[in-house]
Amino acid sequence: MRSLFKRTYKWGKRGFKLALFGLIAGVVLTIGVLIAAVIQGPPSLTTEQNTVFYGSDGEIIGEDQGAEERYWIDIDDMPESLKDATLAIEDRRFYNHFGFDFKRIAGAALTDLKQMRMAEGASTITQQYARNLYLSHDKTWTRKLHEAMYALRLEIFYNKDEILEGYLNTIYYGHGAYGVEAASRYYFDKNAEELSLKEASMLAGIPKGPSYYSPLDNEENAEERQELILTEMENNGYITPSEKEAAVTASITYADPDKSEEKEIAPYFQDQVVTEAAGILDVSREEIESGGFHIHTTLKEDHQNILEEKVKKNIPAEEEIQVAAAVMDDQTGAITAMIGGKDYEESPYNRATQAERPVGSTIKPFLYYAALQEGYSPVTMIESKPTEFEVSGKSEPYAPTNFNGKFADKPITMAQALAISDNIYAVSTHMDIGPEKLVRTLQDFGIDKQFKPNPSLALGYSSVSLLDMVTAYGKLVQGTESISGHTVSKITDQHGSVLYEYEPVYDKGKAIDKKTAFAVTHMMTGMFDSGLNANYADVTGSPINGKLTRMYGGKSGTTDTDSWMVGFSPQYLSAVWIGYDEGGKVLEDFNDHRYAKNIWADTMEAVHEPLPEASFIPPPGLKGVYIDPDTGALSGPNCPKERLVYMEKAAIPDDVCGGDDSKDVEEEFKNDPWFKDVVDWFF
Repeated sequence: MRSLFKRTYKWGKRGFKLALFGLIAGVVLTIGVLIAAVIQGPPSLTTEQNTVFYGSDGEIIGEDQGAEERYWIDIDDMPESLKDATLAIEDRRFYNHFGFDFKRIAGAALTDLKQMRMAEGASTITQQYARNLYLSHDKTWTRKLHEAMYALRLEIFYNKDEILEGYLNTIYYGHGAYGVEAASRYYFDKNAEELSLKEASMLAGIPKGPSYYSPLDNEENAEERQELILTEMENNGYITPSEKEAAVTASITYADPDKSEEKEIAPYFQDQVVTEAAGILDVSREEIESGGFHIHTTLKEDHQNILEEKVKKNIPAEEEIQVAAAVMDDQTGAITAMIGGKDYEESPYNRATQAERPVGSTIKPFLYYAALQEGYSPVTMIESKPTEFEVSGKSEPYAPTNFNGKFADKPITMAQALAISDNIYAVSTHMDIGPEKLVRTLQDFGIDKQFKPNPSLALGYSSVSLLDMVTAYGKLVQGTESISGHTVSKITDQHGSVLYEYEPVYDKGKAIDKKTAFAVTHMMTGMFDSGLNANYADVTGSPINGKLTRMYGGKSGTTDTDSWMVGFSPQYLSAVWIGYDEGGKVLEDFNDHRYAKNIWADTMEAVHEPLPEASFIPPPGLKGVYIDPDTGALSGPNCPKERLVYMEKAAIPDDVCGGDDSKDVEEEFKNDPWFKDVVDWFF
């Protein structure tokens, strides 16, 4: 008997020690797990989400997604019925446990033992969220341990509403829809906040088995589970019996999943938005598309519609020729419309941003800007005649010709040379001031490429993208380096926190002289002034003059393979390029050379139709004087032709055409009280 007592005591003592050791080990393990969870920190609550694009009016113009449809909405924007239905069927003690419902786990284990199979799950919403958000669905102990750790981290670092919000925004509802907002749009074609109790209880049943309980695939199964959910909601006090009855008997209408999608708005523009946003945030395009960002763009849908309509009107559908075009607010640099080809579905290649093509004579305004900086003026005379220019390192001289092969065979002014696009004047100026001056000027205007300073650069045989040309012209029109063509005005994350907001950048290292810029841009209005016609060439805007109802400035450009038109008002700037994707294919048809100008003119007229007239306002320090475009002399009372130009006072010529009294704008109107008020107001 004593021996039995000793053995019992001995084993009891050992058992107590083992139990105590186990308790201590459990406490240590628990503390260790908690420390590990804290050290790992808060896990991210989000997965891939749809990125939403907004036009300048705040309306949605498009969305990008990752592999699936995903949105993120705040829990306050979710209907109570949806949250209650989910809690009732998935985890009714959600707000009372710490991520693990041990009572439910014990009940599920007992049921499984009785039925000798995995008959009942016991995962809480927190555990499901952890599994869906971070882990695979492999049924392994390693996965379960990771899931438990993630669930613990969620409970430590986030409150219950944040966890429920994340769960409802990421759970799979079938048919590629992740999260309740995507599901609501897919099944009912409405936002989640608009769901009725009937619709909410239907959606709450789907995650249990997205294929088995989809009302579009298995309506009977879906309705049975919906009734179960409504019963659970009633039993747990979420709804009254009358509310349940009303939901059971209410009708429900599903969206048509096969309905045709609306045409995408400005797809080339949206592609550029993604590229620009990726550069701004220093992430990949894929991260932008699936990052759940809200990107506010500069798009004006009416401008986009106009641009697309004018392209279709002017270029026959059967033509192989391609087009790129953009409209920009030249006060801010905001791109309001863009196309990168005739048909995005046939070719998403964006010729407005990705293609670089020879720009032809559209480069000349920057050449004359450089020349004015070097002491030239709008009335500087250079002879237009067949000329050969020596090229360093080459045995053959460079011998440019004009578009029609004709020359003035006498000196002409810069103002006229720009209006009729005389090539001899341009190359002579280029070589006189030094070819490197144009290279540096182009860089100052944002075209930061390694151009070769050769004679042909003056005629635009180097390649530039349309977007870069638009930006450069914007800087010229406004006379400031701060203008930059952009499509993104603001970026926020899915919670509304501002990540980026556009602001002009002033680069004093590339400062642009406002007076010189205005003198050039005002000269560019001459391409539409028939008074600058020469005996061997008309102004380059002649073919479209009849379409224009207000003052514009601009410059066209043509090479064998490319046709350009870039022009502006005091309000908007537009650029159009025409050519073939095969870089060496020549523009042979007469109409090929007219498309760019016609599209530009039609677009600018339509864009400006609702706008008031606006004037080009000279900056202080410039004087407007009338000159004889043929001789460069000041215009007198008997001068047969005259043209208004702006220049520094010291550059005004002394010679007078047609008499002794010149027409000086200030002198002509100085006694007019209205003119005096305007001058005082501006200067």
